[in-house]
Amino acid sequence: MELARATNRGVRLRNRSALLSKLFLDGPLTRQDLVRSTGLSQPAVSNVVGDLIDEGLVVEAGAAESDGGRPSMILRVAPRFAFVVGVDVGETRVRVELFDFAMALLASVEYPLDPARTEPSVVAGHVLAGIDAVTDRAGVDTDDVLGVGIGVSGVVEQGDRAVVHAQALGWDRVPLEGLIAAGTDLPLHIDNGAKTLGQAEMWFGAGRGARHAVFALVGSGVGAAVVTNGVTYRGASSSAGEWGHTTLVYGGRPCRCGARGCLEAYVGAEALIDRYREARGGRAVPGDDEESQLAALVEAAATSATARQVLDETAGYLGAGVANLINLFNPERVVLGGWAAMALGDLLPAVREAAGRQALRQPYEQASIELCRLGVDAVALGAATLPIARLLAAGGVRP
Repeated sequence: MELARATNRGVRLRNRSALLSKLFLDGPLTRQDLVRSTGLSQPAVSNVVGDLIDEGLVVEAGAAESDGGRPSMILRVAPRFAFVVGVDVGETRVRVELFDFAMALLASVEYPLDPARTEPSVVAGHVLAGIDAVTDRAGVDTDDVLGVGIGVSGVVEQGDRAVVHAQALGWDRVPLEGLIAAGTDLPLHIDNGAKTLGQAEMWFGAGRGARHAVFALVGSGVGAAVVTNGVTYRGASSSAGEWGHTTLVYGGRPCRCGARGCLEAYVGAEALIDRYREARGGRAVPGDDEESQLAALVEAAATSATARQVLDETAGYLGAGVANLINLFNPERVVLGGWAAMALGDLLPAVREAAGRQALRQPYEQASIELCRLGVDAVALGAATLPIARLLAAGGVRP
């Protein structure tokens, strides 16, 4: 008898998770849509949906158009059921954003960072200040916040409390989750920023519909998230995807990680600006920060042969890096994201051409190479989905 009850509870939990996930990712939908898309019976769908409505996770949002007979009601997740915070810990700034349960952006705040002094305690302070700022601006009580997702540069070692290894920042086993948890009782979820970008693009952007994809983040540094059969590949200790530290030129330019010839040492924004400075005979690149300096380089390429050559070389380097991803992982899609990739978006045709020269013909022809669709907010948005993913897997039962 107990086994039968446990089995029934397990089946009901799976059904709740399947239906809630479908509504969250693909809604609004009708009950009939849910029957067709999940394979569950009409009574099972009706019973579970009724429970989700009673619990406030799902709402009816009007009647669907009908060709006759009784109209079907449209269902969607309830936007005010819960709220989530997404944080993008970049190398030049910390961005904190608040979303409702339908992933509508409610408030956002940014704190600049000094790249030369990215102290963990400073970053933790910005995250905590940002949580207070966005909830205050939106008039949301922290008791209604489901959790805080944080995307950060470097390798995130999961455990009782996440620890971050980021050589480029000078971070070695930084207890970032512990530093943040000292100032908040909200549940924390920390992951690599390229992986949170990948999750956002898989759920809402350029990765939708793909089972095998690589999401490349190009900012100050470079990283990637590899998705195979719909699941992010993490490796033995979650460090898989450090694409920026694969060797492009043996013995080449020094990289911030301490090695030489890494891809990041050629296409990361910091390295790209440094290459442009060298090409200008050592003259400083105009601009107060990396974003303005990269914008100056892109603008100068219209009239400067030097700037044009630097960008052409960058497209070649980036294309070679993409070709390596294609040869290694055989993805359906390679998606380029991150603020620097967006700034260099006009290079996409040249990147595709360079990748085609370097990649094996058959896997290259199967893959599309495109820009991310969610822009510079993708890392924070993806981070905000981390507590959502846990809720969906639990069938909407809050911890």
